[in-house]
Amino acid sequence: MTISQFLKRLAANNNREWFNAHKDEYDDVLRQWYDGLDRLIALVAEWEPRLRHVTARDAAYRIYRDTRFSLDKTPYKTHFSAILAPYGKKVDSAAYYIQVGLGVEDTLVAGGAWCMESATVKKLRKAIVDNIEEFNEIISDKTFNRYFPEWYNERLKTAPKGWPKDHPNIDLLRLTGYCREHYMSPTDFDKPDWPEKVNEILKAIKPLNDFCNYSLFEE
Repeated sequence: MTISQFLKRLAANNNREWFNAHKDEYDDVLRQWYDGLDRLIALVAEWEPRLRHVTARDAAYRIYRDTRFSLDKTPYKTHFSAILAPYGKKVDSAAYYIQVGLGVEDTLVAGGAWCMESATVKKLRKAIVDNIEEFNEIISDKTFNRYFPEWYNERLKTAPKGWPKDHPNIDLLRLTGYCREHYMSPTDFDKPDWPEKVNEILKAIKPLNDFCNYSLFEE
């Protein structure tokens, strides 16, 4: 059974009784996911050496949902996901994200800074303005835009606190984070060469991650 096949079955039977009865199928698919992630991490670590110590088990998120504060009480996520984070999962930093869902709308690879604390976003805004030529060069790159054409993050309705509304870089300053996504098909991850394909895509967003992480940690 492939990852996409299992996710479709799980979505139609999102309850603990079915999951427990098909735990062997889940374990087999999870092994496939881990094997692919370990291959991907080995490839990415060739050009992102901070990830050399990361394993699939470090990177992968659990399939079990936290339903304590959600109206949706289904116990399982209907996607597999992982984050390749040079500074660790719990650190506010730019990272690489992979998700395999039920369709193109929730199957993606991504990079950059998202879900950041307000102080982190504030620091990134200042770094962008202070280094606007470098930042514009990164986000105008043809390969970058072929894979990652649009910002994922929402925009503030007006200028952030401390910045004028007519600032020349106001479109960038209004962003609540600096992340971009590349959408794929779930069946792409059923193919044995998916780690190689995802590795090539993620390479294109490394300059954005480098800019963000340098601005946050190494200035």
